[in-house]
Order: sequence, then C-alpha cells, then structure tokens
Amino acid sequence: MMKPKKLLERRKQRLRASIRQRAKGRVRLSVFRSGRHIYAQVIDDGAGCTLAAASTAEKALRDNLKSGATCDAATEVGKLIAERAKAAGIEKVVFDRGGRLYHGRVKALAEAAREGGLSF
Repeated sequence: MMKPKKLLERRKQRLRASIRQRAKGRVRLSVFRSGRHIYAQVIDDGAGCTLAAASTAEKALRDNLKSGATCDAATEVGKLIAERAKAAGIEKVVFDRGGRLYHGRVKALAEAAREGGLSF
C-alpha cells in the first residue's frame, strides 16, 4: 500500500502532464494548501517565472483573517490573486489544483478567482 504523500505526488504529476497538453500558451494558476495557509501563484512555465502571487501568510491578509485555513481565507486569496493577475495583464489561465481534490478551500479559491475576472 502506498503512503498518502506518495499518492499525492503521483496525482500531481498526472495533473501537470494533463495541464501541459491543454495549456496552449496560457499561464498556470497553481494552488498549494497547507494546514495553516493557502497559497496561489500565476506561473508562466515557458519563461519559468512567477507573474503574480497571493497567500494567507501575507501581513495584509493575516491581520484581517481569524485563520488562514478556512474557506473564507481561501476566498480572499482568490480575489487577491485575480486582482493581481489582471493588473499584470492576464485574463486566461489553466487551473492547477496541485493534486488536491476540487473541494473545500481549493474550490473556494477557484470560484473567487473566477468572480474576480480570471477565466479557466
């Protein structure tokens, strides 16, 4: 039986291969979820650089939120990443959930980013 961390890595690799095939020049919105925080980055894989980033670990969000591990916190990060991506001139992205289920905090972040104007 495989360990959960190994299974997560396999799902992540499988998902990234799928994203590479359907990206067609678009940048990637990558989400990382830890026990205490949630992080989002808009990454240009062709150039190998991060174009925009947001997380609950930032001082501005940390002061306003009770905890960084809630759906409300993920919604705030989603709005913030959409705002920063639009400021960088990005409207279309490919969503990379990082091997996690599209549920809970990951879903809340994605829906908030869509409401903020990102298309995926």
